[in-house]
Amino acid sequence: MAGFDILTQPEMIKAHIGYMSQKFSLYEDLTVEENIDFYGGIYRIPQEKKKERKEWVIEMAGLKEHRQSKTAVLSGGWKQRLALGCAILHEPPVIFLDEPTSGVDPISRRQFWNLIYELSEKGVTLFVTTHYMDEAEYCDRLGLIYRGELIASGTPEVLKTKLMKEDVIEVLCERPQDAMGEVEKITGIKEVALFGKGLHVVTEDSGAAVSAIQETLHKGGYPTERIEKIVPSLEDVFVSLIEARDRAEKPQEEVRR
Repeated sequence: MAGFDILTQPEMIKAHIGYMSQKFSLYEDLTVEENIDFYGGIYRIPQEKKKERKEWVIEMAGLKEHRQSKTAVLSGGWKQRLALGCAILHEPPVIFLDEPTSGVDPISRRQFWNLIYELSEKGVTLFVTTHYMDEAEYCDRLGLIYRGELIASGTPEVLKTKLMKEDVIEVLCERPQDAMGEVEKITGIKEVALFGKGLHVVTEDSGAAVSAIQETLHKGGYPTERIEKIVPSLEDVFVSLIEARDRAEKPQEEVRR
């Protein structure tokens, strides 16, 4: 890890990595500055560099007006940026972020990812865990984990274009939740899910499925805006892979019984 042996050099590794936990882990009874000073001491940042790094964290987190505020009164977005700042106070080359945007508003999520991009552009390696598939697309390389097992890895583009065997059709129509039940009855449809204002339909033959969906929705009185094959989302890919894994394991379980 970061060029050090995890068995024989664990202390060196700790000095060269940053870690931000999912649960806010700073001290809420300390001020913003006091938290930064505390972590600066833990990381043994040289005295002549402490002030420079503290000012960088406060600037990066947008906390100039709150540097003397108790951490407990900060919003979720500010807490998140402060936690990141403390995790990278010692300028580690590798950073681990455990669901860093869990529980924060969309604007704060976007701002946080802008910070991640800035760090990445400076040559820092970042490992991010997330349950948000739209966030996962921001990463350069992904690993999809199911039941503790890595079931696929690669760039977002590779995962979306190479690993999914089925086609995905986007259906934009009126009353999509009601229409979903009608589409599910069509022969050859493997899965139907609500996606935004429409449906994502998974099938092995998009050509036949598009015609069948158009006919079914027309007969059912569901005006349609668009029905077309699309590049699958990462959510489509993940669901397809885990369903394929479950199908492969089910016969083995039946044999054992």
